[in-house]
Amino acid sequence: MESMSRPSTWKLVLAFAIIYFVWGSTFLAIRIGVREVPPFLLAGMRFVFAGVILYGWMRAKGTPPPTAREWFSATLVAVPIFVLDYGGVFWAEQRVPSGITAVMMATIPAFMALSEIVVLKTRRLTLRLGSALLIGMCGVAVLVSHSVSLGDAPIDMAGAGALIIAAIGWTVGSFMTRQLPLPSSKAMSSGAQMLTGGILLMLISVLLGEFRGFHLHNVSGKTWFALAYLVGAGSILAYTAYIWLIHHESPTKVGTYAYVNPVVAVILGYFLGGEAIGPRTILGTALVLVSVVVITWVPKAVAARPQENVAELVER
Repeated sequence: MESMSRPSTWKLVLAFAIIYFVWGSTFLAIRIGVREVPPFLLAGMRFVFAGVILYGWMRAKGTPPPTAREWFSATLVAVPIFVLDYGGVFWAEQRVPSGITAVMMATIPAFMALSEIVVLKTRRLTLRLGSALLIGMCGVAVLVSHSVSLGDAPIDMAGAGALIIAAIGWTVGSFMTRQLPLPSSKAMSSGAQMLTGGILLMLISVLLGEFRGFHLHNVSGKTWFALAYLVGAGSILAYTAYIWLIHHESPTKVGTYAYVNPVVAVILGYFLGGEAIGPRTILGTALVLVSVVVITWVPKAVAARPQENVAELVER
């Protein structure tokens, strides 16, 4: 969908600022929330509320509801994206600082590239791309290694493992959205995925016994604000800005949020969350971000395959 005229500069700046800073700040909001609310319950509440709002908004605008087949597809996509990815992130933030969580999730472009090379066979491994992937792996190793002394402690291994699974989940889900029949409206599609994903997360919360011993009256106002921020700003406002941007700017430019968000998260975690920034954090973050920048901007070396089999990255 192309816009007929170039939007005002201030609108573009505002939209980029929203996806940079709002999405970057959601990691701290999650960290605040999981201190008082069990992780899968908090994630489920976020996406049930956001899904109901987005779905209701699109229906009020006259967008047709998903078909039964599209609801089924949305549920399938919700498993890797919401259960594995978001569920993993919320769970990991009980153990891993919010800034480091954002850095670990910045490895998603690396997993996307690896899946194109190894699984889909739609991209060739070049020296430049291989070097970028190696740099990213070194960055993750710096963050988790117990054998390297850099002045600050490595991150929790269980948390790091959950974040790697989360990044893989997002990668799998992104490719599934390209293969499965979903609503043509991106907003309706996302609303359906958020709603089904939120319900799945709530069911997992019940199965894990997160409701036992949990009482709403013990939740502080700060945590309720964090949840409201995740729903309103993180899931509705930033998503709307993102969808608007991909209609007016190139996917490469819009994709710069992938390496701005971690910087924002690390800075906010330090100043507002009391999270330490030591040599390990600085070096690991720098290596991961260099990897992401190179992978994002390197020209794609497409493998020699029939055109209809060439996979494209899904913009979400």
